[in-house]
Amino acid sequence: MSRTTSHELPKPPPGVLTEVHAFLQSLGAPAYRYQQLVSAFQRGAQSFDDVRDVPGELRQKLVAHFGPTVIPLEVETVRAGEQVEKVLFRTRSGARIETVLSRYRAGWSSVCVSTQAGCGLACSFCATGAMGLDRNLSVDEICAQVVHRRWGAEPGGAPKSVAFMGMGEALANPNLLASLRVLTAPGYGGLSPRRFTVSTVGLAPALARLTEEQPQVTITLSVHSPFSEERARLIPLERRFSLEENLALLDRHVLHARRKTYLAYLLIDGLNDSEAHLAALARLVRRRSRPELFHVSVIRYNAAFGADPSYRTPSSLKVDEFVRGLHRLGIKATRRQQFGADIDAACGQLHAESLVRLGRRRPPGGSPD
Repeated sequence: MSRTTSHELPKPPPGVLTEVHAFLQSLGAPAYRYQQLVSAFQRGAQSFDDVRDVPGELRQKLVAHFGPTVIPLEVETVRAGEQVEKVLFRTRSGARIETVLSRYRAGWSSVCVSTQAGCGLACSFCATGAMGLDRNLSVDEICAQVVHRRWGAEPGGAPKSVAFMGMGEALANPNLLASLRVLTAPGYGGLSPRRFTVSTVGLAPALARLTEEQPQVTITLSVHSPFSEERARLIPLERRFSLEENLALLDRHVLHARRKTYLAYLLIDGLNDSEAHLAALARLVRRRSRPELFHVSVIRYNAAFGADPSYRTPSSLKVDEFVRGLHRLGIKATRRQQFGADIDAACGQLHAESLVRLGRRRPPGGSPD
């Protein structure tokens, strides 16, 4: 996070920092004490007692009022691969969420964060959707995933980009926009909006608001099928907010913001990988007002805990052929680089396993160990 100066913190963001700011004011503490606390937690402090440039008496009062720390997440489980580290965090309420750090060979890293504990949209290919929704994450819980000190020790420093592609439908959580404001505000996150990607299955009213309030954020819309009835079986939200409605919003967005928009296409063997699918997907892109600003990201399906057991993983060759087919039809497309297959890095996997261990969920075709 960015280095702060006294003029960069005029207003605390929503959440616990607002409470800390108000508490310091009630004590008559100098304004710079708040800045010292914010700066210390940005540098990796884990508790009030770690903030040694704040007087001991004031630290004691903060601990008495807020407890030892304002950090809302504890690490429960870590699974690491060559280029991926997946962390299962536990919130103070006991909810479990996943965050994934991807390391790129160029020397930088990206963090994929969750916005909900569980998800209520029941997409048939998704482990998180099989859980149901526990609750929306707070602004504090979302931002803490991005700035957690675990990432600060990375060789390339803190993550250079942030993807809201973890557990939950990001646009279903009203705290998403407030989190983006915090993470891009000077003195708090200080990151460029262009470093953020928000992935959605198409919650149209919230998508419209996102494009209005954060036009420089990159958007990825999950398509997965160009045919409405089939897409509705994959993404039930299609029956409320159609793919065409969401694409019309993105049409207006790219004209205004002149920002490339991504269309995610999860390729499932024998389901949505035919020549008919390829041709219809290409037509869907060509109908856009600025088709050159729409980029199809083809994702190879991998079996997910709790997903429809009939879904199969396509061969790597078939994925590459699908991408080449889009190229032949004049569509910009790439195969998404996927890390972490060896550690089940798809969102919801680690959380689902934890539920089985706790005896709160039956694994597919079996019973808890």
